[in-house]
Amino acid sequence: MKIALLGYGKMGKVIERIALERGHEIVLKKDESNTYEGLETADVAIDFSVPMVAVDNITKAFHLNIPVVCGTTGWLERYDEVVKLCQEKNGAFLYGSNFSLGVNLFFELNNYLAKMMARFSSVYKVSMEEIHHTQKLDSPSGTAISLAKGVIENSAYTSWTEEAAGENQIHIEAKRIENVPGTHSVYYSSDVDFIEIKHVAHNREGFALGAVLAAEWIQGKKGVFSMKDVLDLK
Repeated sequence: MKIALLGYGKMGKVIERIALERGHEIVLKKDESNTYEGLETADVAIDFSVPMVAVDNITKAFHLNIPVVCGTTGWLERYDEVVKLCQEKNGAFLYGSNFSLGVNLFFELNNYLAKMMARFSSVYKVSMEEIHHTQKLDSPSGTAISLAKGVIENSAYTSWTEEAAGENQIHIEAKRIENVPGTHSVYYSSDVDFIEIKHVAHNREGFALGAVLAAEWIQGKKGVFSMKDVLDLK
């Protein structure tokens, strides 16, 4: 499989190594200084760039009929626009706020716990914390937002905030600390006890492997997908 890397930072380099180990070929390693030359030869594009260029990268790939796996966060206000273009081009698109197998299982655990705890909303208040490396541009993380959405979809909560939380809001505290790949915690607190579920990433390997597996999976498919499809978690 020929892979175009749209974004060649720390994650892009780990994805490159894992893709090569799995027998794939890298036909483009795009950073801020180079062009899209080579993208037209790719079987799939993997975007781990930055929020301000992600949509341009995805759009360029769609116009070349190349499936896209995107792990860039911080641009989701334009998600519907990207989905519409994918459908217009009869393309394939897979977005994941986090490609780690463990995190995607954590998402399912979070949803299940939210459903169970919804009956006790008068007793327990939900809050979240995420910690990432200082190079991470968006805040809170896409993974934290996905976790918050999971709670909202399964409870009476209506929104999340980084400010002081209102009646039906989930407070997310975002911290930036050197050399932290990613830690996410969901808290349920009451006057008498405290429940916590937590995922701690030790390195970027899990994210990168998940992205390559998603790129392998999306071959020959049309439509809009998520890691739940890749991991058959539905």
